[in-house]
Amino acid sequence: QVQLVESGGGSVQAGGTLRLSCVLSGYPNCMGWFRRQAPGKEREGVARIRSDGSTTYEDSVKGRFAISRDNAKNTLYLQMNSLKPEDTAMYYCAADWNSWSTCLGSRFEGDFSYWGQGTQVTVSS
Repeated sequence: QVQLVESGGGSVQAGGTLRLSCVLSGYPNCMGWFRRQAPGKEREGVARIRSDGSTTYEDSVKGRFAISRDNAKNTLYLQMNSLKPEDTAMYYCAADWNSWSTCLGSRFEGDFSYWGQGTQVTVSS
């Protein structure tokens, strides 16, 4: 069982920055950030990281967002720079024990069993 607690959301203007944090209670080998941009929509993968440090990003955030993990603090981060209004969403951290290909190759939320409660990010133009 893994518990995840997110923090760091908020409201910023376009071009601003935010850093999301997610404290984990276990040591899964695959962790990621997803977002839901409208109620009822499926969560979409934003970025994922494996325990070996391998990462992958959704095309729309490449070059602007960076996922990282502090193993000593067992905390997952998402540094978000150059934020755009279309980045407005509820952001969730997720974790599981997945193969390399599933972790980095799939954007499907069903590949993750453990989820945080979500933190809202709002970007105004």
